[in-house]
Amino acid sequence: MTKKIAIVEDEALISHNLELTLTKAGYRVVGIADSVPDALRLVDRENPDIILVDIVLNGPLTGIDLGRQLAERNKAFIYLSANFQDSILEKARTTEPYGFLVKPFREKELLAMIGVVLYRYESTNETRRRHEQALEKTLKDIISTVDVWTEKIKRLARGLQPGIPFDFLNIHLTDDKPFPSDGALLTRVGFDRYKFIGPAELESLTGLDARQIATAAGKVVFEPGVFNDGDFENQIQHCPLKQLLQNIFQLNSCLLFAVVTATGRIVHFIFYSHKQDGYNTDHQKLLSLVQPCLGDLAEHLIRIRTGVKTHQCAKADNRDRSTTSSVFNGIIGNSPVILEVMDNIMLSAPLDASVLILGESGTGKERVAKSIHELSHRKNNPLVTINCASLPANLIESELFGHEKGAFTGAVEKRKGKFEVANKGTIFLDEIGEMPVEMQVRLLRVLQEREVEPVGSNEVMKIDVRVIAATSRDLEQEVKNGNFRLDLYYRLCVLPIVLPPLRQRNGDILLIANHFIEKFSAKLNKKVTGMSEEAGRILLNYQWPGNVRELENTMERAVLQSTGPILENIPIFTSQLVKQDQPQPAPEFTSHTMDANNREFIRQVLQKCRGKIGGPGGAADVLGIPATTLHSKMKKLGLSSRNW
Repeated sequence: MTKKIAIVEDEALISHNLELTLTKAGYRVVGIADSVPDALRLVDRENPDIILVDIVLNGPLTGIDLGRQLAERNKAFIYLSANFQDSILEKARTTEPYGFLVKPFREKELLAMIGVVLYRYESTNETRRRHEQALEKTLKDIISTVDVWTEKIKRLARGLQPGIPFDFLNIHLTDDKPFPSDGALLTRVGFDRYKFIGPAELESLTGLDARQIATAAGKVVFEPGVFNDGDFENQIQHCPLKQLLQNIFQLNSCLLFAVVTATGRIVHFIFYSHKQDGYNTDHQKLLSLVQPCLGDLAEHLIRIRTGVKTHQCAKADNRDRSTTSSVFNGIIGNSPVILEVMDNIMLSAPLDASVLILGESGTGKERVAKSIHELSHRKNNPLVTINCASLPANLIESELFGHEKGAFTGAVEKRKGKFEVANKGTIFLDEIGEMPVEMQVRLLRVLQEREVEPVGSNEVMKIDVRVIAATSRDLEQEVKNGNFRLDLYYRLCVLPIVLPPLRQRNGDILLIANHFIEKFSAKLNKKVTGMSEEAGRILLNYQWPGNVRELENTMERAVLQSTGPILENIPIFTSQLVKQDQPQPAPEFTSHTMDANNREFIRQVLQKCRGKIGGPGGAADVLGIPATTLHSKMKKLGLSSRNW
């Protein structure tokens, strides 16, 4: 079927040339608009497959304003702009366009970009369909099973997480009971792991008794919608209890969705995220699509809740049934940033779309690639890894695509390329940012046509390969510098996964270190069982410029040099080359500011109290101040009660 394209451009000559180019290429131009109102009318009337949008338009509204509305309509659009400044690019990025072309651009660049966008749009819609189908199946299965209340809620949480990622969830079943005594409160503590927050634990966390909690909750006003950053702050300002929960669990955005059951009851689902921009209209759309099933499940949960004794309902099964290590190829951690990576792995694994893994050296990009392959339907076929940075420029074409005998000096026999070897499986192109520009053209053709042509051959070979690429470079900057093709970047970046540096995973460092102690104790036949508090402090205070790879090397060296079952000291070595190229460790604590003193003192108290804020033996009790005051101080100083 001929694809339909709409043009939104305020210069008649440019729009006319675009129309001629697109028509010649076999596309159908369904109309031209020069302002946002005209463009919206055109889009609603013609339903184009792609919209080309100039940034500067007639009238008070810009192409970026139009982009926001197109994103809400789930439309694929490409920005066309003569301005590639960082400020413009940043504003444009917030609207999640499918592409960006800088004027003047060549005809083939435009057509290549359109091809990439159509591919990305179809892949994105396929992902949405999979989320919807999987969630509907989960909701129906929960209704049909005989699980107890807590297990049903956990299964619901696991089903919701891939499509609506959350760190804290409140399910409010009826409006005739005060928040949060009705329904469920649970927090995410690991991949596929959730912990119920019962009344007793809520009192301990907040430092308030039941009566004070009810007073702090007040009269809850449920306002459906997406609340990010400042909107979130405004949304919770009239509820002191929600402000306490925000401080305790470091919550910065929320999504509130209401469903009406068959009996007319209203059930509220409130998702909270650590991220300041955790939610968008796509999350609302997914919930709207499954609303009938969600309503049926809500009615089912109400019947169970009202039919079981209170003390039975409140009893939560918080046992850890995690299988994270086996599922994620040794990726270890429970911090929010690494859980987001795990979520993205699970989302991308079943699909065939290209994945681009971004992150500093040593963050585990190859492990992520292996996990995606092993969780995909291609797992029984080859995973072929090639490091683009390690291949000479004159050999990379032969390595990737193969060659015929006699194709060049030294080609004494016919050889298969990596793409052919990976047929029916996955190819992992590590350090893709190092690939020469001339080879990027060949790779783009492979991705577009799904065929390779060996060096010295006139025949092409069809292949079925999933491409996963990785780089430690800033590819957007490389595109601006002319070192990486924009069309290849968008072709690869269908499903991006960003790996956080280890310095942003402070709560995971000791967990990973202990994993390496166990690993190297067995490997080196040493009876090391753990580390001292001083050794742990050394690990936590270091910034790890070499990330997980450096931590692994450090722990191997520590185990090798150990003289007893407990590591008393951790020998950290950083070469001068690493010091020049990587982020530097934070300076040691000094007592030159009041905030620094307070932060360090409170941190030490929290550590001794294992993160407990209120109640007997809690940090507030030790400090002799109300729990609410401590929460406020912690928020100001950037401290969290998690992961102590």
